Amino acid sequence: MSDTSNDISTLNSLIATTIDSVDGYTEAAKASEGRFSALFTSRATERRKVATQLQQQVTSLGGEPEDDGTVLAGAHRVFLNLKSMVTRHDDKAIINEVEAGEDHIKAKYEDAIRDTDLSPSVRAIIEKAYVSVKEGHDQMRDLKHSMERG
Repeated sequence: MSDTSNDISTLNSLIATTIDSVDGYTEAAKASEGRFSALFTSRATERRKVATQLQQQVTSLGGEPEDDGTVLAGAHRVFLNLKSMVTRHDDKAIINEVEAGEDHIKAKYEDAIRDTDLSPSVRAIIEKAYVSVKEGHDQMRDLKHSMERG
């Protein structure tokens, strides 16, 4: 099992961060009162699929997959900030918080991809998941910038 421990640990870290993202999008959907609700709900669903795929990989490696988010200050704070906006329904602030969360998850996946100790098969799975993460990041970044111009 020692030869897969780094793979399992890396995957579980990404699972926790991805679950944070699901939670963040879910909160954002509630906070947006319909304007961006479908978009955020769709992103939450997509991230849940990514988390499930990573969990299945951990199981196939003989590990116990993470099934909860993180309590790390950075990501956790972003999503707590989102919860506080639920009562304000400030779309621009919500988008800013979502985009900050997207910066965090994108960086986590990029760090994992650069891990030279990962097995090639796990790196390939992470790179596949990263496509979805980057797409979500870029979509929220573009939305944020369009709101700043608007």
